[in-house]
Amino acid sequence: MFLRRYERRSGGRRRTYWALVESVRTGRGSRQRVVAYLGELKRSEQNGWAQLGRSLSGKQRPRASLFDPPHYNDLSDDEPVLVRLRGVRLERLRDFGDVWMAWGLWRLLGLDTLLAELASEGREEVPWPVVAAILTIARFCEPQSELHIETTWYRRTALEDLLGVAVEKIHTDRLYSGLDWLLPHKAAIEKHLKDRLGSLFDLEYELLLYDVTSTYFEGECKANPLARRGYSRDSRPDCPQVCIGLVVTTAGIPLGYEVFAGNRNDATTVEEIVEAMERKYGRANRVWVMDRGMVSKANLAFGCNRRCAPTWTSQFTYSYGLSGLATMMKTRKRAPG
Repeated sequence: MFLRRYERRSGGRRRTYWALVESVRTGRGSRQRVVAYLGELKRSEQNGWAQLGRSLSGKQRPRASLFDPPHYNDLSDDEPVLVRLRGVRLERLRDFGDVWMAWGLWRLLGLDTLLAELASEGREEVPWPVVAAILTIARFCEPQSELHIETTWYRRTALEDLLGVAVEKIHTDRLYSGLDWLLPHKAAIEKHLKDRLGSLFDLEYELLLYDVTSTYFEGECKANPLARRGYSRDSRPDCPQVCIGLVVTTAGIPLGYEVFAGNRNDATTVEEIVEAMERKYGRANRVWVMDRGMVSKANLAFGCNRRCAPTWTSQFTYSYGLSGLATMMKTRKRAPG
């Protein structure tokens, strides 16, 4: 049994009345039945009736969710307790807000469901989808190395309680292996995110932005055929690196990426990235925006040829100044059709 509040307006005033209610099972499911109408109650009387109802039914009122703010008139089970503030100490402090929000976004995007469908059942203590969630949440909240996740970050967050994974089960070997497990599912994840983000934000794909960045490695990286020395955006020409091409919408939502050899010139990646996007999302009227480092005669010809294709029209716009834009427009005019 529990108390239920009723509010009515009488004589221009809003009055609050209380009733003692119990839950009963019927042929149509669970229903609530009023045991007695109690009228207006003082605060102390409300607590007394609430305790009496729970004592008679032998059931406690269900606890509210951590994120459901209590109503200003919710009843307490006990009388106020005096606390000596000097005797209060804090134990097991955990970072909560950022990881809880990231975990909520992960589920909102449906990645937990998708990866659970892609994962095969195994005997691992921490399922691969959970490892992927930890890696993503860590990148979202505090981008550092996998070693930092194991030794510092995870143990001071509330993820142990949110995910049910003990600190002792988080180690770098498992985290590195999680990246290897994710890689074969790259295409499925990209398609799922495009569809899900498109339904959430009504994205437009007529204008796409493309650019290339790089990331370097310490060591020789002999096992990675793409690791090469090239133009380093991190001022580390002494280290092998890979180049990463990223395609995003005008809203900054990523659509896909490709990894290239570290010594690859940016301009040589244009055809490959455009064709990769076509294979994934089909051909359509699109404007591609790139920086002046992508400009080459081959790319201009590639854009013009695409424009003349009978089934698709493609436009290429480079943010490299009026002179370059004029050159591209003249090239287009000379193209047949």
